[in-house]
Amino acid sequence: MIGLIFGDTDFPREILKTVKKKKIKYLIIDLTKSKIFKKNKKSYPVSVGQFGKIINILKENNCKRVLFAGKVDKPNFSKLKLDFKGIYYIPRIIKASKLGDAAILKEIIKIFAQNKIKTQNSLIFNPELSLKKGNYSKIKPNKQDRLDIKKAIKTLNSLKQYNFSQGVVVRNKKVVSIEGKGGTKKMLEKSRSKKFRNHGVLVKFPKKKQDLRVDLPTIGLKTIKQSKTAGLKGIVIKSKQHIFLDKTKCIRFANKNKMFISVK
Repeated sequence: MIGLIFGDTDFPREILKTVKKKKIKYLIIDLTKSKIFKKNKKSYPVSVGQFGKIINILKENNCKRVLFAGKVDKPNFSKLKLDFKGIYYIPRIIKASKLGDAAILKEIIKIFAQNKIKTQNSLIFNPELSLKKGNYSKIKPNKQDRLDIKKAIKTLNSLKQYNFSQGVVVRNKKVVSIEGKGGTKKMLEKSRSKKFRNHGVLVKFPKKKQDLRVDLPTIGLKTIKQSKTAGLKGIVIKSKQHIFLDKTKCIRFANKNKMFISVK
């Protein structure tokens, strides 16, 4: 039995398809905003602050391992509905939150470990959703693109240890935008250029100090299309440290629009 702790995005649905196909026993801890898994009989809608309820559900079902997938927005701690264990653990979570999102997840993983619940890699059932090093489009980065990529990687590496940013946009060796709390979509909207079309790159790498079992950068068709709208020429991700959805559709779109998809 595995506990699937699901937030928003399409990644959890891919995992659920595979788990059902392989006939693995599971239950869902549904942390999505609109409780999208409510029709599933094995799903438990839970609030982020209900640690007691989450741990009890897992223990009552003899569930000794969990998997995190999908996006859960950082909560407003003053408005959280807390149960008894939530009240006990929340000071640790608030302290971790001051360091960033990666630190919050690390603290939650520690809490599960203290309750003898192991956290598994989110790609354990879907390794095909992470690409190896190489170029996946017909177009390859040219000399200017490679300089932009180098600048982007250097920028991400220079961020603070627990910074929540996983993405940066660089155009003509200038940092155009760094991912903020609004996520990749808002960053790409800020990066639109009427002057430059098919110039610049989006680089998405895991956060520093990130536990690579959880919260990996996710790329899908929406990201590729938003990058095209922003006037970018390509996307770069880190080998085996990301989630790549709709691979075939993304590559087809990139080829049609003379964009590149590279994995470092």
